[in-house]
Amino acid sequence: MNAKKPPVATAHDLDWNLIRAFLAVVDTGSMTAAAALFGASQPTLSRKIDELESCIGAALFERTARGLSLTAAGEALVDPARQMKQGAQALSLTALGQAQQLQGSVRLTTSEMAAAYLLPDILADLRRRHPQIQIELSVSNHLENLLERHADIAIRFTRPTQTGLIARRIGTLEIGAFARTDYIAKFGGMVDQQRLGSYDWIGYDSSDALLRGFREVGVPVERDFFCIRCDNHIAGWQMALAGAGICFAPSIVAARWPEMQMVMPASLVPALPLWLTAHRELRGSRRIKLVFDALANGLAQALGTAPDPVEST
Repeated sequence: MNAKKPPVATAHDLDWNLIRAFLAVVDTGSMTAAAALFGASQPTLSRKIDELESCIGAALFERTARGLSLTAAGEALVDPARQMKQGAQALSLTALGQAQQLQGSVRLTTSEMAAAYLLPDILADLRRRHPQIQIELSVSNHLENLLERHADIAIRFTRPTQTGLIARRIGTLEIGAFARTDYIAKFGGMVDQQRLGSYDWIGYDSSDALLRGFREVGVPVERDFFCIRCDNHIAGWQMALAGAGICFAPSIVAARWPEMQMVMPASLVPALPLWLTAHRELRGSRRIKLVFDALANGLAQALGTAPDPVEST
């Protein structure tokens, strides 16, 4: 008796994973990078692309000297595939938003300084009270996309501009320029604003945030103004703790080290608003609402402020 062959996929029953594989290649431009994004080996991803091409009945990519490029058939598939992705994300968000059980994971994203110095006490207390809730912490100084479920809750220093989110302004984070007292004592105890180039400044490597900040207060500087450049904010702060120069940091963080001194008037350094953000659909989840509220209360207590009401974007 002949073995029964598995049914061949048709355009009427496309596997969502095939579309995900296709979009991964579109977004990365290579099979290797797409496989890493997709979470599979390169041969597995290639087989999924082959299967999708067989289902569509046309080649979707062609190899060029610069890598993979879309064929006409591939170009035609991109927009419908993205619409399918948005629909799948909406379905996932709605389903998760209906979940009422506490047990499970909540994914947070925030900056390095907030993760290291603002969240530990809050999350430790949350875990003591609700051990059934697991926390996934994505630490990055870049903004994560909540609409694509890169995170469930984000702690940000700017008001979100994406639609479909809820946001709560927790308070204001004062930022200051700090140095070790023995370092700044060599210069009289405070920064002379007429001689800014006389000091050792610690700044960012690839980000231009500090360059823009200096320009906004009327002090145009170039990248080489900073003698130590590092995009890891915690590493930069550790450099300042070692006496390597002057570093910008939240005052609430610097207060933990009595040897660190604010060396410029606080009025010269703009404060940052602290926002807590989540996707609107997820607030229906009991687990995510509990974590959202715990973060809001804990951060407000740390800042000594009362958080604003929740608003929608």
